[in-house]
Amino acid sequence: MSIPLRQQLTVGRYLIEQKLKRVKRYPLVLMLEPLFRCNLACAGCGKIDYPDDILNKRLSVDECMTAVDECGAPMVSIPGGEPLIHKEMPQIVEGIIARKKFVYLCTNALLLKKRIDDYTPSPYLTFSIHLDGNQERHDVSVCQEGVFDIAEEAIKLALAKGFRVTINCTLFQGENAQEVADFLDYAMELGVEGVTIAPGFSYDKAPNQDVFIKGLDVKELFRGIFKIGKNRNWKLNHSSLYLDFLAGNQSYNCTPWGNPTRNVFGWQKPCYLLDDEGYAASFQELLETTPWEKYGNVNNPKCVNCMAHCGYEATAVEDMLAHPLKAMLTSFLGPKTEGSMVEVKIPEKQKTDSLENITIKTE
Repeated sequence: MSIPLRQQLTVGRYLIEQKLKRVKRYPLVLMLEPLFRCNLACAGCGKIDYPDDILNKRLSVDECMTAVDECGAPMVSIPGGEPLIHKEMPQIVEGIIARKKFVYLCTNALLLKKRIDDYTPSPYLTFSIHLDGNQERHDVSVCQEGVFDIAEEAIKLALAKGFRVTINCTLFQGENAQEVADFLDYAMELGVEGVTIAPGFSYDKAPNQDVFIKGLDVKELFRGIFKIGKNRNWKLNHSSLYLDFLAGNQSYNCTPWGNPTRNVFGWQKPCYLLDDEGYAASFQELLETTPWEKYGNVNNPKCVNCMAHCGYEATAVEDMLAHPLKAMLTSFLGPKTEGSMVEVKIPEKQKTDSLENITIKTE
């Protein structure tokens, strides 16, 4: 894990406090989504298919600060849409930093060169720049040529100005382990702090449903990536157990309250990825009224192929706290890349043909 010590200590202290207070459901990262409008139209995006009256909505600075204070999570991720379109984004980021929360400002980087002087380097601010692989792969993913080159230039500029920079990489159908490994090598050469990497979630509203990797293919891909990367010293911004989960070695259900979402409609039930399950007016209402037992890969067909870090990283962190020796050993050895995978336990009532196709059997 490549996260700076200050952030590790802050998050660690927060986690210990939740355990001492015996809090059952607590947030780890607030997904603050102040707009849906974007300057790209990616094939695998399910966030921009709204009418103009919705795309023109924005959360105000006050609404964003209220969400940060309500939630109380030590980290805030600002996805979109494209956050840099928001005219008040510098004030939103400034307000989060003033609260000593760690903010990851997610961007496709098309506007970063123009807007970068609106921000000041801080240990609490990270530009999380979207790159889905090498030049050809990324430009196909975002359905526009030249975006990779703009993002690369923006990364170098941000690093030169002293900003923390990470890369957010989403993997889609057609990936191969060697290409992904080469991309991670490239990311390390750029000098970014780390990379978050996960398979894309199959949004119902995404314009191209053929781009998503599912089931066993996801785990085999990650096993191939990790096998190549055994001695590559990649800086991946994930817990060791989440990476082990991606490789098919951990059986987890998601922890959607770990990454609650506040957007222009309210507090989204149950998570950032499912946008048709309703909304709550406050974070407390979200916790109290969401039927959490209805969701997760063993409970809901909509969730069955999901392995996104916004659902499972918090689960992996919980497992790490419960089994620190397992986490340390996995961190030292890396994810297992050979042998049987864990079984995905699907209740009988959920076992339709489509679900059985992705069930992984052990010996």
